[in-house]
Amino acid sequence: MTYNFVFFKSRIDEIEDWLKKEFSLLRTGRATSAILDSITVDSYGTQSPISHVGTVSMEDARTLRITPWDKAQLKAIEGAIQKANIGLSVTTDEQGLRVIFPELTGERRAQIIKLLKDKLEDARISLRKEREAVVTELKQMEKNGEMSEDDARRAKDELQKYVDDANARFDALAATKEKDINS
Repeated sequence: MTYNFVFFKSRIDEIEDWLKKEFSLLRTGRATSAILDSITVDSYGTQSPISHVGTVSMEDARTLRITPWDKAQLKAIEGAIQKANIGLSVTTDEQGLRVIFPELTGERRAQIIKLLKDKLEDARISLRKEREAVVTELKQMEKNGEMSEDDARRAKDELQKYVDDANARFDALAATKEKDINS
């Protein structure tokens, strides 16, 4: 009997998606609208993401433009961004808001890279936990006679290939993000 790795593969994909999202929140020297995704605005008594109360666009490499659909929301959006305390400057003008990403200092780059490595390690830990769950399940199946010793060994080898491949993808994501931070 062979082991079905469909659930394990889906968990790898979930961990990778989480890692991509976490990396997108790490601020590089360039403007990215993803950093605003986690910020919510009080819009008529409901907490809404900024993208639900206005249009977010790139003005230049270090500036985002937020054009609210209702100009009365300007102060609420500005307050929400400042309250999030993510190190961005916000100015208002007749068209809406400008969110300015300041230049990164060497010290701040080092802090962001440390945070990036922490997120990478969190993803690896999650992957290891998933691997251990599958190994435990394989041992139980072997013990119960549902799988031969050779099949269990082959399944463990296949499992390790999936883990190695996932770790390589995680490392590639981290290397790309670190390059963005340092440029």
